[in-house]
Amino acid sequence: MSYPSPVRGPGGGRSKEEGGLPSSGDRLLAVLGLFTIERPEWTVEDAAVQLGVSATTAYRYFKRLTRAGLISPVSGASYTLGPAIIQMDRQIQLCDPMLNAARGVMTELIEHASEGGAVLLCRLFHDRVMCVHQEMGRGPQEPIVFQRGRPMPLFRGATSKIILAHLPNRTLKSLFTANAAEIATAGLGQSWEDFRRHLAAFRRAGYAAASGDVDQVRAAVAAPVFGARRAVIGSLSFLVPKPRYDEVLRARLAPLVIASARNIEAAMQADDTEGQASRPRVRVSR
Repeated sequence: MSYPSPVRGPGGGRSKEEGGLPSSGDRLLAVLGLFTIERPEWTVEDAAVQLGVSATTAYRYFKRLTRAGLISPVSGASYTLGPAIIQMDRQIQLCDPMLNAARGVMTELIEHASEGGAVLLCRLFHDRVMCVHQEMGRGPQEPIVFQRGRPMPLFRGATSKIILAHLPNRTLKSLFTANAAEIATAGLGQSWEDFRRHLAAFRRAGYAAASGDVDQVRAAVAAPVFGARRAVIGSLSFLVPKPRYDEVLRARLAPLVIASARNIEAAMQADDTEGQASRPRVRVSR
């Protein structure tokens, strides 16, 4: 997760602002950002060291988050994410405009899948892409790499690349400046002009395709999903087992995925919910 980091004052010490972070909201977000899959439990003392604040200040943050149900005490002196997170997730499942518009479309699209297929709905999340829903085809399957809730790279995989291709030019320039080596490794260009040409090709085609790029056992064909003011908000992807993927299948899937993405947009407009969400903003990691 990308959350605010402690703000250091002159000489490397904490700034005069409380806890060394710029605002009360940023301080609480920084605490929540500590809780990850790699480290799901934190003590007040360890959090204080990590954030560069006093134990008293860290305790105050933990107390407020516990009262809100965003974190909960567990064994010993440790805390983990709390039940309010689960409540928020349920609300997303029931109320998210894009997700509600996409479910029926995805159910119809997965009917075109042979054994081992899957359909993913993903959205932009800072400088990552995150799966928010998936429909699985029939038959046994390997685990999906683009798991729901798992941030994935913006430069690898058809699912991500088609979103990347439709970001504003200014954002793309910042991304290239900050991630030139990663972009080159992903085969998206050694220079800014080369990078732009690769992305322009995706935009002209209306979709992106990749085989074994992120998921070693699958290939994917992905189309962008646009929100208000034609801003890209996510992508719809059709995944198939890699051994079954060829140019014939790609040519058959591409128009299906593009049409389904347009159907999601139409459903959002019909429900008059599209304008309720603000345009996604890309936070470029430095």
